[in-house]
Amino acid sequence: MTWRLTGIVLFTLATSLPAQADVTREIDHLLGFIEESGCTFVRNGDAHDSVEAREHIEKKYDYARRWVETAEQFVEYTATRSSISGERYVVNCGGHEQPSAEWLLSELDNYRSTSGAE
Repeated sequence: MTWRLTGIVLFTLATSLPAQADVTREIDHLLGFIEESGCTFVRNGDAHDSVEAREHIEKKYDYARRWVETAEQFVEYTATRSSISGERYVVNCGGHEQPSAEWLLSELDNYRSTSGAE
C-alpha cells in the first residue's frame, strides 16, 4: 500500500512540474512585457512608467504567489486592480487606454500562440 501511495505522489509531482514551469515562463514573460512596453500605468489615479509598474506588480506577485496557479490568476490577483482601493488599473500605450487585465490577457494569448504553449 505504501508503494502504491508513493507512486501516486511521485506521478502527481512529475506531471505537475512541467505545467508549473509553463506557468512560471508565462508569468516571467508578462512581467518582461510590462517592463519593456514603455506604456504608462495608472494606479489609483497616479501615472507610473513601465519599470515602476513591473516592480509594483512583481511585489504583489511575491505576496500572492501561493494562490497563483495559472497566468490568468497572476493577472487577476496582481495586475487588475488595487488591493487597497479596488480601483482598476489602466494602461496607456501610445494614446490608447485600456484596462490592464485586457491588455495582459491579450498578450498572454499572443505569447501562447507564438510559443506553442496552451
